[in-house]
Amino acid sequence: MKIAIIGATGNAGSRIAAEALRRGHSVTGIARSADPSKAPAGVALRQGDAAQPTQLAELIRGHDVVISSAKFSSLDAATLLQGVKSGGVKRLLVVGGAASLETAPGVILLDSPDFPAQYKVEAVPGKKFLDDLRAETEVEWTFMSPPAMFAPGERTGRFRVGQNQLMADGQGKSHISMEDYAIAMLDEIEQPKHLRQRFTVAY
Repeated sequence: MKIAIIGATGNAGSRIAAEALRRGHSVTGIARSADPSKAPAGVALRQGDAAQPTQLAELIRGHDVVISSAKFSSLDAATLLQGVKSGGVKRLLVVGGAASLETAPGVILLDSPDFPAQYKVEAVPGKKFLDDLRAETEVEWTFMSPPAMFAPGERTGRFRVGQNQLMADGQGKSHISMEDYAIAMLDEIEQPKHLRQRFTVAY
């Protein structure tokens, strides 16, 4: 497949790009600063601003899938969807956040009294992004939330898949490596199971 990744030079985006290349897909990386040293070898880097729908449409035209790993504070769902639709791409996968996952029925992590204030700059627009996607019926979107702890690490290929609940392991730790998250995202691209849905992965 031809896969376009917004933010392919970032922590998550670069690992998703590497996993896609490992599986033989063609990868176009879209970044505001197209620095080849920050993307895996084999990524066709193109400089562009995903917050400019006309510009994004030209960069993604002809691709099968768009993945966004952009910050929610810099790119909202309406703007992204406008660019994706204009570019004629039918599938969109989004590197989501954990804050909108449920810690109890009807209660999300973002609403926890001890949720760190410094994370709200991303968490609040991240929840709105998901809410806006849920109203979208034309593009086949998928919003993939990581668990609470999401960092570079080991590629094991072993993890659990959930839906809307925050998951934790037997020690109460909610975590996954970006490398294993990338595996789960490429699995979803190749064998879609969560079209127009949010899902999550964790150890």
